[in-house]
Amino acid sequence: MDLTFVSEKLPDEEAFDAYSQAVMRVAERLSPSVASLRARRGGGSAVAITPDGFLLTSAHVVRRTRRVHASFTDGRELTAEIVGTDPLSDLAVLRTSDDSLHAATLGDAEKLRVGQLVVAIGNPHGFAGSVTAGVVSALGRSLPMRAGRIVDNVIQTDAALNPGNSGGALADGRGRVVGINTAVAGVGLGLAVPINEATRTIIGSLMRDGLVRRAYLGIAGGARPLPPRLARELGRRGGVEVVEVVAGSPAADAGLRPEDLIVAVDGVAVEAVDDVQRLMVGERIGATVLLDVIREARPIELRLVPVELEL
Repeated sequence: MDLTFVSEKLPDEEAFDAYSQAVMRVAERLSPSVASLRARRGGGSAVAITPDGFLLTSAHVVRRTRRVHASFTDGRELTAEIVGTDPLSDLAVLRTSDDSLHAATLGDAEKLRVGQLVVAIGNPHGFAGSVTAGVVSALGRSLPMRAGRIVDNVIQTDAALNPGNSGGALADGRGRVVGINTAVAGVGLGLAVPINEATRTIIGSLMRDGLVRRAYLGIAGGARPLPPRLARELGRRGGVEVVEVVAGSPAADAGLRPEDLIVAVDGVAVEAVDDVQRLMVGERIGATVLLDVIREARPIELRLVPVELEL
């Protein structure tokens, strides 16, 4: 029996479905901005964030090294110096001497939605410029790091990630970088540090000062909704419940207790741990901070003086 194959000639764009077209557009736009990193203790990926040589990567990728080699898809081989690292966010900034990098556009992870298309570009197992795609599986995850530290508010994705993807880009469907891939937690379970207002501040501090100074309260906590009556009275939906108070910390000295609910810091409403961390900037070290707290359904005010967080 003869088989006849009919080949229908279509314009290039029509030959691919909408999903494929979206992934291809992101890959074409972003791949020139993603570098493969090689260091003495391993490798990873990085993203060019300015034309004049700054790269963003994961702090653990460049741990215990002063410089790395960065390779781009156009064949450029560059040496990158470590400008600064921040283990608490697992972010690091590098700089090369090249002033004509193809800088990526940074997006806003706060606008992401579960189920949204994301594309990961990096250097898994040394295969430079690898592209995978998936969706946002969950938001607001916590990632345990070395020495008991936790990176909060990470993005969970099912885009395939492997060793070497760390430091690479997680982008939305328009090619904007919304996260820096940081960990592989299992098959179909990758995690990325979000690009948002807090991380932009961290990146700016690393570029300018080579470090991030943080004020330290000495609490562990989590988001909790307010009881309906209090929510109506205060005009706020929730706060940060104190789960643990570190002995001898500024929070302990001020009388903060477990089960207290922090609803504002210096008059700024907080509803998540990330909100509190965003406010603990260097300027608050040694300065008096006013906490609005709900204790046993009653509002109280506490004053404390944060100290500098030592890493």
